[in-house]
Amino acid sequence: MKVAKKFVGILSDRIYESRKGLGMTQEALAAKLGITPQSVSRWENGQSRPDVDMLPRLAAFFGITVDSLFGYRAENLKIAQYEDKVKSGESVNWKFSASEMTREILGLIPPIGQKTVLEIGCGDGQAAVFFARNGYIVSAFDMNNDCLDEGRKLAEEIGVDVNFFCADLLNYKIEQEFDIIYANGVMQFIAPEDRVRVFQMIQAHTKVGGLNAINAFVEKSFVEPDPDLKDYAHFYQSAELFNYYGRDWKFEMMKEIYCDSDDTPYNHCMDVMIARKVENREEGLGIRD
Repeated sequence: MKVAKKFVGILSDRIYESRKGLGMTQEALAAKLGITPQSVSRWENGQSRPDVDMLPRLAAFFGITVDSLFGYRAENLKIAQYEDKVKSGESVNWKFSASEMTREILGLIPPIGQKTVLEIGCGDGQAAVFFARNGYIVSAFDMNNDCLDEGRKLAEEIGVDVNFFCADLLNYKIEQEFDIIYANGVMQFIAPEDRVRVFQMIQAHTKVGGLNAINAFVEKSFVEPDPDLKDYAHFYQSAELFNYYGRDWKFEMMKEIYCDSDDTPYNHCMDVMIARKVENREEGLGIRD
């Protein structure tokens, strides 16, 4: 009985967090699923559970797996190389490139009016809080709930609002358009066979005139890779990142950089890109020749 109660609590929390992450009311979720708002309320309060046949529908709607609804993670799935660091209280943001990218973004799309940001793979939330502190409306997600808790603490400490939520980019479905979609130090976890689909989704949900600010680790024969990354990250080839952006995108920043890591004997090579969507494209992702 205690085990059952434990999973009811986890399921309730997951439904609540996923709904809030989409910015939906209980009434809106109920309408999408063809049920009553009272049913959603009872799920989130732990008073009842969804029927078995409802679980795949819920997971698909939220863009996660059924296992994720119950707090499970596949044994062979590594969320991020910095899980242990987060639990020990150590900062994990990729500070060597985030500060430059965020400064560039501030100049290219100043936080005037209701400018929206989606951060993919937000880690412990420092960049998301930075954007919020400068006046943007910020949503940020990560697969690691420990990271998200750190981000929430930081946002509360600084006194800003950030919509932190748990999601896996491979399963998550972006539902709205954003002025800025920002991904720092995360895209190398997307396998090559998934990249066109993921970039297509990101581009389709960027407003015309908006920015994609993204970097990715690049494989170089003369650069020793980060030992925390080399076993399960999928490094890009030089210029591969830029080739996912076609004729309807203007490059505001496009460069390859080498970054020293703190107190370690290896370097990183990264392609760094900020691209602006210059017209509304209907036929989808354009891959450059």
